Amino acid sequence: MSYGMAAALQEAVFQRLTGDAAVTALAGSAIYDVVPSGSLPALYVTLGQEEVRDASDKTGGGARHDFTVSVVSDGSGFLAAKTIAAAVSDALVDADLSLSRGRLVALDFLRARASREGTGQLRRIELRFRARIEDD
Repeated sequence: MSYGMAAALQEAVFQRLTGDAAVTALAGSAIYDVVPSGSLPALYVTLGQEEVRDASDKTGGGARHDFTVSVVSDGSGFLAAKTIAAAVSDALVDADLSLSRGRLVALDFLRARASREGTGQLRRIELRFRARIEDD
């Protein structure tokens, strides 16, 4: 097992989201790997935490990456955030991502969690995905 494919997966996921017409039609350029300092847009998408486990077998090395993509909104309800979250899910599930290292075997949706943050002004939807990657 190797963590060596993590950066390649992150880069491919980011490229997929920033290059997807449906996601960018809703989020514009507010898709971040790192949330910028200062004032933020009313609605944005950000890459989040990741957990990686060994998925090697007799045929070679591999890893299972469980990662989060978050949609954050300061809107009065969840509708706008859920609309973008659906576009993010559609863009990633079963996507044929090209990685700079390794080969993506599968990319699946695991779960989502919608919540209010702080005093209830922010809405956050955390989408959890699982990628199975073989090292080549």
